[in-house]
Amino acid sequence: MISRVPRSKRLVSALAGAFAITLGAFSLPTLAGDPFRANSPRPIGEKTQQAFNAIFLEGNYREAAEGLLQQAEVMEPNEPLVYAMQASIAYTDWQANKKNTEKNTALLETVKSYAIKTGETAERLKTTDSVRGNLYTAVSHGLEAATILEEEGSVRGAAKALGKLQQVYGFLDAAEKEAPQDPELNLIKGWMDLLIAVNLPFSDPTGAIARLEVARPSYLADRGIAVGYRDLKNYDEALKHVDRALEAAPNNPELHYLKAQILVRQAEKNKLPDQRHAAKAAFQAALTKSNQLAKGLVAQIFFEHCRNQRRIDDRDRNCDGMRDQIRDAASRWGSAASQLPALD
Repeated sequence: MISRVPRSKRLVSALAGAFAITLGAFSLPTLAGDPFRANSPRPIGEKTQQAFNAIFLEGNYREAAEGLLQQAEVMEPNEPLVYAMQASIAYTDWQANKKNTEKNTALLETVKSYAIKTGETAERLKTTDSVRGNLYTAVSHGLEAATILEEEGSVRGAAKALGKLQQVYGFLDAAEKEAPQDPELNLIKGWMDLLIAVNLPFSDPTGAIARLEVARPSYLADRGIAVGYRDLKNYDEALKHVDRALEAAPNNPELHYLKAQILVRQAEKNKLPDQRHAAKAAFQAALTKSNQLAKGLVAQIFFEHCRNQRRIDDRDRNCDGMRDQIRDAASRWGSAASQLPALD
């Protein structure tokens, strides 16, 4: 049981982040539309799979948000993964618009609406697929817990949010009892455990890494394992897994960004200037797809790229100002790479 309010807020925030991040050229039957299972695929739906691939294989949130997910809602309305992805994108938008009170409120209502839809479709799915039905019922309660804390605050909302969290774990346990090796369950639960370990003090990501070893799709599992090893400061293993993920998803800018972060930390730990140059190339690869990512993420990638470049050539740069310029732009998405501030 989580007893302290600040810790409970970090926990539900970690859960929301897990649902946001976890949810191809992937070699599964296109007709089945299942990005998780090579054997006995579920009829998830082709449009849902296309949206999933756009986000997680290609890192193209713009394509998913501005077309594919709306098509999936119309053509595959009984698939809870559609609404979970919609909620996750709305949650990311909400985080980027905290200064705009009116927009912020509307986005939080959107998160709540899609969280409820996730739960409603998951409940209906239980009659034909109890594992996925229980899994996405858990996801819906996790998303609702996050919105409760944001609306009511960590003091007033803590008890209600913790009640939701108890339901999250109850439904996850129900899914796991029935199919402990299910790759979709282990992917979401593995990412959730990982982000909790990263966000809470004295937590160890080793168990989450073990769970992700049996998760699918492999490029998302390897991405999670790389994050785990990064935070364990085992940079050789982290690089091995991020490179493995990049072999399967070479166009994903978030994977290039993760590789850059690992290389920067490795350079700092081992005093290896060549690693900073390798990190520079990875940051640049990530930013070539800047117009398909949320502007807040682009601003953060650029900021870290700027700081790394400052360490390479020892030139003074206003990294904070350039980051804020990107973050404060009117667009929902990042600018094209050619329109980003120049570092050289």
